[in-house]
Amino acid sequence: MSEEAKPVTPVESAKEETPKPPTANVFAMFGGASTKKKEVKEDEEETKEEKKEESAADEEEAPESPEVHFTPVIELTEKVEIKSEEDEEETLHKVRAKLFRFDPENKEWKERGTGDVKFLKHKETGKVRLLMRRDKIFKICANHMISADYELKPNVGSDRSWVYNVTADISEGTPEAHTFAIRFGNKENADKFKEEFEKAQELNKKK
Repeated sequence: MSEEAKPVTPVESAKEETPKPPTANVFAMFGGASTKKKEVKEDEEETKEEKKEESAADEEEAPESPEVHFTPVIELTEKVEIKSEEDEEETLHKVRAKLFRFDPENKEWKERGTGDVKFLKHKETGKVRLLMRRDKIFKICANHMISADYELKPNVGSDRSWVYNVTADISEGTPEAHTFAIRFGNKENADKFKEEFEKAQELNKKK
């Protein structure tokens, strides 16, 4: 027999027909690769959830901070009563106003404060004084007896304010002479202030 007529051996045919394993591209075609990625993501999410649960459990198990109590070094055994100068006086009239003081050096009006102005009558002496405190801080901005010599004059261009000279205002502690201008919210309040001012002058004349 010639060499060309030799038959193919079974071993050689088996080698040629052995199927190759499928590649990764085959799995990708049917969604195999995406399935693996989903499984990885799910594992990561489960791990994050576990960490959150562990941290929450640690916070719940953490002991509460103890309440701190400080004992004062010095304990006050007696109550101190603070009395104002108005305790022995009767309020005859009270109205809200804004007070200005004339500055002779700079020749201008300066705002003194806004608050309640009162006519206070002393229960023993019967003397009447004017007292005005600033809002919020309650600092005294006017404090003087209502002398019969004082005269309320209309402020130029306004029917709800008055100007008058004071010879001894003690709002700063020592008697001082000032020129005040006091302004009210409306004409009615300004007229009522003048009426009560003149009544106080009459009462002080008798004392």
